[in-house]
Amino acid sequence: MKLATPFMNSGLDHIKGALNGGTLVIYSVARPASPDRKVERSGVLATFTFASPAFGPSDSDAATEPLLAANPVPATGTGTPGFARAFTSDGSPVADFSAGPGGAEVKLSEVSTTPNYPVTLTKLILPAADLT
Repeated sequence: MKLATPFMNSGLDHIKGALNGGTLVIYSVARPASPDRKVERSGVLATFTFASPAFGPSDSDAATEPLLAANPVPATGTGTPGFARAFTSDGSPVADFSAGPGGAEVKLSEVSTTPNYPVTLTKLILPAADLT
């Protein structure tokens, strides 16, 4: 996970709170160097909306099951997920995540997307420890 500048010194609870009502946008490859940079060469594959609150209480510090307004969502683009960006409800970037199989921070039930077919978020991994 790479945090946007306004969140670099934030604790995990603050980051979770910032996602209340925000979005998680899944993009194809060509991840920018940081969440502070505009996404230019990647297509939007799917968009998930976080509920408010975005995360329920958990027994550990690792957040793996966000609360979403809808899951699955229909894909909006064709491609292979490369990264995901989380935004606040007002559209400010919070963090970038790796997306895909293996050790990726964002896991989907599908390997690739096709418009109008469902995409399911199966896991979102935030750091297991406080970030401050």
